[in-house]
Amino acid sequence: YKVVYSFIGYQAVEKTISLVADRKVDLELGAGSTQLKEVEISAKRPDANVKSIEMSTVKLQMSTIKEIPALFGEVDVIKAIQLLPGVASAGEVFSGFFVRGGNADQNLVLLDEAPVYNASHLLGFFSVFNPDAVKEVKLYKGGIPAEYGGRLSSVLDVRMNDGNRKKFEGSAGIGTISSRLTLQAPINKGRGSFLVSGRRTYLDLFLKLSSDPDNRNTKLYFYDFNAKANYQITDKDRIYLSGYFGRDVFAFGDETAIFSWGNGTGTFRWNHIYNNRLFSNVTLLYSNYNYLLGFNNGTDNFKWISNIEDLSAKIDYNYFVNSNTNLKFGTSVIKHNFNPGKVSVKGSDIDVEFNLYEKQAIETGIYISDEHTISKKFTALYGLRYSSFHNLGGEPIFTYDNNFEVKDTITYAKNKIYNSYGGFEPRLGLKYQVDSVSSVKASYNLMRQYVQLASNANAASPLDIWFPASSVIKPQIAHQVAAGYFRNFKNNIYEFSAEVFYKKMLNTIDFKNQADLLLNQKLEGEIRTGTAQAYGLELLLRKNEGRLTGFFSATFSAVNKKIDIDNLKPGIEEFPAKYSKPLDFAVVASYRLNKKLSFGANFVYSSGLAITVPNGKYEYKGSIIPTYTDRNAARVPAYHRMDVSCTLRPTKNENRRVQAEWVFSVYNLYNRHNAFSINFVEDGNNPGTTLAEKFYLFPVLPSITYNLRF
Repeated sequence: YKVVYSFIGYQAVEKTISLVADRKVDLELGAGSTQLKEVEISAKRPDANVKSIEMSTVKLQMSTIKEIPALFGEVDVIKAIQLLPGVASAGEVFSGFFVRGGNADQNLVLLDEAPVYNASHLLGFFSVFNPDAVKEVKLYKGGIPAEYGGRLSSVLDVRMNDGNRKKFEGSAGIGTISSRLTLQAPINKGRGSFLVSGRRTYLDLFLKLSSDPDNRNTKLYFYDFNAKANYQITDKDRIYLSGYFGRDVFAFGDETAIFSWGNGTGTFRWNHIYNNRLFSNVTLLYSNYNYLLGFNNGTDNFKWISNIEDLSAKIDYNYFVNSNTNLKFGTSVIKHNFNPGKVSVKGSDIDVEFNLYEKQAIETGIYISDEHTISKKFTALYGLRYSSFHNLGGEPIFTYDNNFEVKDTITYAKNKIYNSYGGFEPRLGLKYQVDSVSSVKASYNLMRQYVQLASNANAASPLDIWFPASSVIKPQIAHQVAAGYFRNFKNNIYEFSAEVFYKKMLNTIDFKNQADLLLNQKLEGEIRTGTAQAYGLELLLRKNEGRLTGFFSATFSAVNKKIDIDNLKPGIEEFPAKYSKPLDFAVVASYRLNKKLSFGANFVYSSGLAITVPNGKYEYKGSIIPTYTDRNAARVPAYHRMDVSCTLRPTKNENRRVQAEWVFSVYNLYNRHNAFSINFVEDGNNPGTTLAEKFYLFPVLPSITYNLRF
C-alpha cells in the first residue's frame, strides 16, 4: 500500500508499506507551507442524532451555550440545560432542575467525573461552572449507560478544557457583576498541557462606597477556581489531573453574621492503551460540599457547620471485539461520609455543643455493556449494572414504630456493616435505521438511588442536608421506558426528534406536612415514602448551520405522587408534584449578521408550579381558621420571559494578537413580573378577607460584558 503522511504546514511524505502484520511507523515531517481554502472541523458526524444508538441525550458545546442571552451577562451551563425538552426549572433564576418528573437531587452532576452536590452560586442565581473552563456538556435523560449509577433521573456530565498543547493563550472577561481570567499552555513541547481559570463577583467592592458603615463591612461574593493538566508519559499512557474549588460568602456587619458554602472536587485519571482493541481508564475522585452559618455579636456566638464528603475509585475498560461489537465493563467504589451538622453556642451564661450523628456508607458498582451492530438497519445496546450500598456503624441508630415514633436506639461498632442493599440495574437500547435520514429508537433502564436530599423548598437551598438510605429508609428505584423518532432534513442542517417516556418511581422520598428538617437528630421520622409516576412527550427541532442557528423545544408532561403525607388524615394521598408542568417550551436563536456583529434571543414559557392555597375559613372559639385545597391542587401564574443579546467584535482580525468583543444583553425584555413566591395575608382594610401577594425578582435587566482572547 502507498501511504501518505501529511499535516497542515508540513511537507507530505509518501511510503510504500507491506501489510503482512501489525506495524508501527514513526516519522518526522519537514516544514512546508500550503494555501488552503476554509476548512470546517466538526466534533461529531452531522447525522449522529440519527445514526447513533443514543437517545434521550443532548450534547452542547460551550460555543452554543455562549450564544444564549444570560442574566447579568453570566453565561450559565445549567440555565442552558433548563431550555431543553424534558428539563423543568425550579422557578425564576434557580439553577436547580427537574428531569422527566424526578426531584432535583435525582440528577447526578459530574465535573470531570467528580460529583458536585450543590451546583449553585448566590442561592441558585448562577451555577458553579465557569464557562471559560468548560469544554462540553452532555445530559442523559434516559437510556443512561451502564457505567453511570446512583441517581434516578439524569446524568449531567460536564468536562473541563484540557488546555492548549500547541501554544500559550488566554481569555478574560469583565461583566456587570463578575470578572474572569483563563490561561492555558503546553507542557514540555506539547507532551502535555495545562489550564487555570478563575472567576469572582465584586458586588461587595461597590458596597464599600456606601455611607452606611454596616454596608461597607458587608461581604457578598462568590468565586471559582478551576485547574487541569494532562501529560503523555508514553505513547500508550497519559495522565490527567483536575480540580475545582468554589465558595459563596455572605457576611454582614463586620462578620457579625456569616453564611458561607462551597464545593471542592479533585480528579486523577490514568489512560492506558493495551493494544489496538483494549484500553482502560483508572480514576481517583474526591468531592466535598460544606457550609457554615454563624452569628457573633461580641458576647454570644453561634456556629453551625455541615458537609458531605466522597472518596471514590473506579476502573473502566473499553474493548473493541470487532467492527460490530464494542464492549465496556468496569467497577467502582465510593466511601460516603455524611456530617449533617455540628453546632456550638457560646455566651456569657451558656456554652453548648450539639452534634448530629455522622453517618458513613460504602457504595459499589460493577457493570458490563455491549453495543452490537446486528445488521445495517438494527443496532442494540445491552447493559447490566449491579450496585450495592452498605451502612457503617459508629453512631447511635434510631428505630421507629408505625407512628414514626422512636422505639429503640442501637449502636454498632465503628465501621461495621449493619445494613445492606443491592440489586441489578438492567439497561437496554434499540435502534432501527429506517433510511439514511431517519431512525426509530427505544430504551429501558432501571436505576437505584441510595443518597437523597432533605428539602421542603421548590429549589435546593445551601442548608439542605444529604442523608443515606438506612434500615428505615429504603433506596429509591426507577423504571423508565422511552421511544422516539429521529429525522434530519436538508443535508443534516435541521435535526428533529420526538420522544415519549414513562417513568415509575418506587420508595419516593417526601416529608410530612410541617416537617422539621433542620438540625433534627430524628430526621428519618419526618420522612414519608410512596410511589410516583411521570409521563410525557418531548419535541426538539435544531438548526445547526447557516447565519441563523438555534432550537425549539417543547415538553408536554405530568408527574403524580402517591404518598401518606398527613398524620391527621391517614391514607394514601395522590397529588401532582410541585414541579409538575403540563406545558414547557423554549425558542433559542442566534443570528450572525457578519464577522463583527451577531444577535441572540430566547423565549421561554411554562405552566406555573403546583402549590397548595387557602380556599376557605371557619370560626372556632373566636379564632379564624383557614382551610386549604388538596395538596398542590392550584398553580402559580404561568411563567414566560424573553431575553436578547448583541455581540460586537470590533477587532475581528486574525492577524491581531488580541481579539476582543462586547456583549450587550437584556434579561426580561418586556418586563414580565413572574412570581418568585406567593404569600397569603389578611386584608387590613377588609378583615376576614385573604389577599394573595405576588413577589417577583427582576424587572428589565440590561448588562454589558467585555471579553478578550490573547
